[in-house]
Amino acid sequence: MDEKQQIREFQRKVEQTLFRHRSFLDVTSMLQESNARLTRSVMRAVTECGCIEIRASRQEYSKGLQNSIHKYRSHLYHNLCESCTDLVSTEMGKHLFYFTSLCSLLEIPLSQIFKQELKNLSTLGFFYLR
Repeated sequence: MDEKQQIREFQRKVEQTLFRHRSFLDVTSMLQESNARLTRSVMRAVTECGCIEIRASRQEYSKGLQNSIHKYRSHLYHNLCESCTDLVSTEMGKHLFYFTSLCSLLEIPLSQIFKQELKNLSTLGFFYLR
């Protein structure tokens, strides 16, 4: 099964299991809740476990934006431990479920979103800033 088929199959499975939260209002509120839980799981990796560290400061930009891309920092140091990786991955999966649910309710194929974003990235490249 290629990636496009896997994405379609995932969306089909989500649609089949989306019987409890069929309402648009339920899905959008669950999407927001899953986003908060995902953010919280990453913050716990910093504050409770300590496996990753955040050191943030102002990003320094030079005149040649393309030349300074290697200077940009993520502000993250170290790597998630196995336990935190499992927790964050689980929360990402739940978030993806609710995002896909929203796609289904709005009748937008998830694969179409991937395809369009890939096209935008390919066409605009470095200038596709978000």
